[in-house]
Amino acid sequence: MNPQHPRTPGADGREEPAGGPGPAAARAQDRPARLSVGVVGAGRVGPALAAALQLAGHRPVAVSGVSDASRRRAAELLPGVPVVDPDEVLARSELVLLTVPDDALPGLVAGLARTGAVRPGQLVVHTSGRFGLSVLEPALRAGALPLALHPVMTFTGTAVDVQRLAGCSFGVTAPEELRLAAQALVIEMGGEPEWIPEESRPLYHAALAIGANHLVTLVNQSMELLRTTGVQAPDRMLGPLLGAALDNALRSGDAALTGPVARGDAGTVAAHVEELRRHAPQTVPGYLAMARATADRALDHGLLKPELAEPLLDVLNDAPRDGAAGRGPDGTQGPPGGGEADGDGEAGA
Repeated sequence: MNPQHPRTPGADGREEPAGGPGPAAARAQDRPARLSVGVVGAGRVGPALAAALQLAGHRPVAVSGVSDASRRRAAELLPGVPVVDPDEVLARSELVLLTVPDDALPGLVAGLARTGAVRPGQLVVHTSGRFGLSVLEPALRAGALPLALHPVMTFTGTAVDVQRLAGCSFGVTAPEELRLAAQALVIEMGGEPEWIPEESRPLYHAALAIGANHLVTLVNQSMELLRTTGVQAPDRMLGPLLGAALDNALRSGDAALTGPVARGDAGTVAAHVEELRRHAPQTVPGYLAMARATADRALDHGLLKPELAEPLLDVLNDAPRDGAAGRGPDGTQGPPGGGEADGDGEAGA
């Protein structure tokens, strides 16, 4: 495959010039040729994507993984596929999935290109949300065909991940001449491509982290607090509530805001802060940060009345950020908390 003269594979697996005449050329745009697939980094993502590609007819041929957990994942999701060094993965593969942590990706790409492991015409795909194509520049100079395919999904490292790819969005950044190939690979994995400009990748990834990663922190904090009150099954209590809240937010946006902040119940919010400081001081910075953000959105969208916003914001702004004493529900100074909160608001980071 030549990046200057891209070719798309035909229905029988042979390549034909892109845009060529006749029905065969049209079929060629629908799906890529059957490719040998290698995975560098047997974390939670790589084996699942390779298993999905295998269901579409591609052939996983090699995987690299160092830890025992990585090897177990590879054995479960890609049985019979040998675990080899990264250089050997590239030697055996036409399509290489680089599924390592974001901070490790630049060094990995540079190292593979420097050792001559990257071959001309080889599809080199990374799954990082943060990076686009620029991180693959060393591979591109070696003649590789670069793609950034980021699955917008949380992974467990088990077979359920393959099923969850059905209907999953992928943040895709690709050269113009490889857009058809990128689209076909995503669709074959069961996903839906969403095109992300190179310069927008960091912001795109930050948006996903706010929604998904912080959600896990918030849910687990909520469950811990409910257990403290004696609730035996906080997951069952929260499940319907959080499911409805998520559905409402996706359907109605900020109109779905409810609760004491959106209503301007300053006394209730002050009581929350006081109780959290007493029982779980580490959660106070996150609560205050999210309450301020919620109040701002409720004000902007006319849900929070200005006359109620002022006393509410007084409570939120008077509440110390370091877990020290704050004002109680009656406006008096409350007792100090039983611990020191994270000053950087780690719960909401």
